[in-house]
Order: sequence, then C-alpha cells, then structure tokens
Amino acid sequence: MRARSITPSNICSARQSRQKLEDFRGYKGAQSYPSRTKDTDDVDFSTGSVGLGVAQTLFSSLVQDYVRAHGWGLERPEGRMIALVGDAELDEGNIFEAILEGWKQGLRNCWWVIDYNRQSLDAVIREGLWARYEALFQAFGWDVVILKYGSLLNEAFLEPGGEGLRQWIDNCPNQLYSALVFQGGAAWRRRLLDEIGDQGAVTRLIEARSDEELARLMTNLAGHDLPSLIEAFGKIDHDRPICFICYTIKGFGLPFAGHKDNHAGLMTPAQVESLRLAMNVRPGHEWDKFEGLSIAPDTLQAFLDHVPFAEGERRHRAARLPAPAQLRVTIQPVMSTQAGFGALLNELGREQTELADRIVTTSPDVTVSTNLGPWVNRRGLFARQKLADTFKSERIPSTFNWDFSPKGQHIELGIAEMNLFTLLSALGLSHAINGERLIPIGTLYDPFIQRGLDALNYACYQEARFILVATPSGLSLAPEGGAHQSIATPLIGIAQDGLAAFEPAFVDELAAILAFAFDYVQRAGESESSERNWLRDETGGSVYLRLSTRPIEQIKREMTPDLRQAIVDGAYWLRKPGPNCQVVVAYTGAVAPEAIQAVGLMAEDRRDVGLLAVTSADRLNAGWTAAPTRARARPRSCALAYRKTAG
Repeated sequence: MRARSITPSNICSARQSRQKLEDFRGYKGAQSYPSRTKDTDDVDFSTGSVGLGVAQTLFSSLVQDYVRAHGWGLERPEGRMIALVGDAELDEGNIFEAILEGWKQGLRNCWWVIDYNRQSLDAVIREGLWARYEALFQAFGWDVVILKYGSLLNEAFLEPGGEGLRQWIDNCPNQLYSALVFQGGAAWRRRLLDEIGDQGAVTRLIEARSDEELARLMTNLAGHDLPSLIEAFGKIDHDRPICFICYTIKGFGLPFAGHKDNHAGLMTPAQVESLRLAMNVRPGHEWDKFEGLSIAPDTLQAFLDHVPFAEGERRHRAARLPAPAQLRVTIQPVMSTQAGFGALLNELGREQTELADRIVTTSPDVTVSTNLGPWVNRRGLFARQKLADTFKSERIPSTFNWDFSPKGQHIELGIAEMNLFTLLSALGLSHAINGERLIPIGTLYDPFIQRGLDALNYACYQEARFILVATPSGLSLAPEGGAHQSIATPLIGIAQDGLAAFEPAFVDELAAILAFAFDYVQRAGESESSERNWLRDETGGSVYLRLSTRPIEQIKREMTPDLRQAIVDGAYWLRKPGPNCQVVVAYTGAVAPEAIQAVGLMAEDRRDVGLLAVTSADRLNAGWTAAPTRARARPRSCALAYRKTAG
C-alpha cells in the first residue's frame, strides 16, 4: 500500500523529494512505513505496529466530534478519517477493543478500507474470513461494503457462461486462487476448462481470451480496479462508519504475485528489467515523474496541480494557551500525591480560563479511583447526546454526578489501556489535525501502563502531546496483590523518548510539575536552544506523573523560583550536604518519610549527611548524561557546576 499509493502521490505533488526516495529505508530517507515525524510528505498518522494506525483513525474521528461539539473549528468542513488496513492486521486485539469503544461513543465519519488479499506474512488466510469480518463490523453498527469484482470481471459475467465463471470464483479456495495467480494464464486455462469447461458458453468465454488476457481477467479484482473503487466511494452519502472489504492480490503486477512466500520476496535483476520493459520505462529515466505514461506530462501536471491533495499543507497549527506559572491548591497536613492531583484538578475546574476549558480528561473505567471525580463533577462527561444521571433523578445519594452532554470535558472509556493511549494520541494531535489545541490528561493505575505500552510508544513516536497520570503506583501497592505492584514502570519513564517522567513525593512538588507540564506539552520546537536543551525543553513532549495513594506528612515551605526550577529539572537538596559529607541519601516518591528518618538516624554518628529529593529520575539522568558533552564544549559552564552540585 505504501509504495503503490502514498509515495507516488507525494512525489507527484512535490511533497516528497527524489533524494528521500533514493535513500529509501536509509538514514533520513523515506520511511518504509508512513511517518508524520520522520517523512517530509504529508501523513496524518504514522503507521506503527500493525493495528495501531487503524485504531488511531477511529479515535481521531471521536476527537473531531469532541472539538466540534464544543463549538471549535466550525469554520472548517467536517473531515472523514480513513485507514488502509491489511486483512491480517485485523488479527490484532486492539482493533476489536477499538471498534467496541467506537460503538459506545457513537462513531461517525470513519472508513476502514481492508486490503483483502487473503494472505498474511507467512501464508494464506483461512477460508470465509470475509464473512466473519462482515458480521463483526455490522454487530457494532458499521456499514459493510464488499468490493470483489473489477470492471473486466463484471463485464465477463454478462457474457454467456459468465454466471458459471462467477460461481467458480466464489467457490475457489483461497490457496488455489493464490497459486493460480502465481502460475499465470496457462494454469488458469487448464483449471477452468477442467472444472467448468462445458464445450459450450463457458468454454467459449475462456477460449475467446489469450493466456495473457485470461490472467488479466482473473486477477481483475475490485481492490485494483479504480472505476469500481470510485463508484463505491462516490455512493456514500452519510456519516456512518464503513468497512470496505476490497479483494486484492498480494504483489499484484509483480512476478511473485499470489505466492505464499512473497512477503519478503525480492525481484532478480532480470525480473526488474522485465518490469521496466513492461512499464515502458527508458533506461536512466527510472526517477522521472511521469515516465512510461502515455498522457502528456504537461496535461498530467495541470491535473495534479488542481486536485484537493495539492491545495497546500493540510497540517494545521493552533496557538498556545496561556499556562499559569503556579497552580492554586489547599495542601492538607497529611496528604497523598493522588489526593493532591484531585485537588489541583478540582481547583482548575472552578476557574473560567481558556486553559481549563481546553483540558479534556479520560480514563479506562478508573475515573473515580484515580481522583478525577471532583473534576468530572464540575465539568461533566462528554457524549454527543445528553444522557442524564438516573441515580440523581431518582434522588439516590451519590458522591458523583454522572451526566453526559456535548459540552462535557471527560471521556469515559471501557477498561482497555490500548484504547486509553490511542485516544490520548488522537487528543494530543488535535492541534495539527483539527487546528484546535486540547490539553489531554489520562489516568490509569500505574501497573497497567505495560498493558498499553505499544500504543503509548506509538503516541510518543507521533509527537502527540498529553499528560499521563499513573496512580496508584509503587511498592505501597503491596496490599493489592503482587500483580498490582509497579516496580518496572520508572524504567519505562526513563527509556521512553518524548515522555518526561516525574515522581513527586509532596503536593507542592506536584503543583510545580503540573504547571510546568501545561506549558511543556504545548511546545513545538519554536524556541531558541539553550543550556537546558538536554531536557527537550525547547521542543516539549508529553508528561508522565507517577503518583501514590500513600498519605505522608507535607512540608511547609515557600515555593521559590529556584526550588520550582530544581523540582522541574529533576532533583533538589532537601538537606544540603556539608563540607565533611560522607553519605548522601537519595529518594524518589512516597518513600520520603523513610529517607528522612534514615538521614536522622545516620546523622547521630555521621556529619553533614545530604538528602537528595529526586522528583524526576528521567530528567536527572538526562542532565547527568549530557553534562560531559556540555562541559567539553564550555569547560567552565554551568553544566560542569551542575555535575558537582548534583553529585
């Protein structure tokens, strides 16, 4: 799909350079799979692991509904999200999670065009899979359009004997059909005459064609036939989601078409030469834009200059929202960071600011248990149609209002973490896709980041911008059972590119970090580089907050600018080491009381013990790693001073 549709389209519209294509799969060359961050052509969504880009279109359509329901972006026409889907790609579990969520949310304006070539990477797929797809999609409210025969086959079916040919094709096993495609016209002739030859109309239909013409007829499936595709797409006059099952042949037009081993197949030099001759490409002109075509280049270029795809860059830009330097919150004497998060969101929910209006929260069925309840009470749940809270209307006491409306600012998901991260990816690209900036905040239990890790990586790879709040977390989850402990997730926070990970111990730290995050997720590389560029502070990214339900005694102190900056940079001295320091204790997160106690005990027989509060092992590690490079460039710079201070 990539090489046969997207890349040629971008070459013809000057969105892709010849050099990029010559460097295909090489450093800074065109990507083998479309990438919105690494390719220079205009791709809305990157192709990630199979299934992820497909689901992204579904959730992006939901985000478009969210944006327009809030009265934003109405000056632009409503769009349709389209994915080209491999049939074997539908084996991925996230696909089924996504279509279930799409049904819950009232999905519209989404097309999935399935490349039904009946082959996976290793072999030919099971018989009758198309019927399972049809039933599945229809069960979740999709229209299903099956495109099987191209124009040549439909014309042949109208000839005498044509109905017999149609029945044979419909009953032909996938493996046999693929094998005959690979063997070619003579094999088609032998098989058809042996099985349906009647010395009458069917035989005459077959014998009226040469081997080449017969092979062309039998491989004229609708997925390769532009008139059939244009007719089917043009008939759609509604916004219901549609699954197009388009029959195709894997490797169509190549010498190994139909062969079960063709996924990794490479043509020999002789086969490449034969293909060049068949396509009328002159030696040395392989890179000419219109080489081998019969229409005059000027005519083709004039047409391409006026197609919608050539109207200019489709990627939108949205203004940055004013982010507060500090956030208001009432800090209790004893408090957990999860409770602090809920209090911070509650205060934001009170405010009538542009930032608060653009925040959209989401959670996979753990809204209440991750302390989003107060925010939802103030801002409501989102749905395209109003849905009242029956418990409230029945006067049944409840802590939470569960009213849905088009103006709500929380999207409630089922308990599927892949859907959470894919939705965060779609919400976090709204500024580029819809031209309207959102500030997405997603919550889940920290241990279950690993259940959606592929989608999280995909979201960061696309440079989607969001705040991920993972709570509860850590060893303090021991009473929940072994499977609920999250010991490895801090390593994910450090390793994941495009994601700044924090683990505050105190609520004032969390307030400083969250204020920073509201600005950080809006940055897009427009700033000048600085001494701090080792933290991606110019380009920004997404933010991961690892919080806890463990209440700890809060510190009463003034949040000075220097302290706030140190918290954001990753660490600060809760107790500075003295000149005779022999021991430094470093801690992160909710074990702060134990660290403070340990320093007190050690101070009985050791002098000048230091206590380092690590608020972000991720950013602290990044700065430490980059410091030698900066020190070599500027030996007396603050980079070297940083190493001495933090060490």
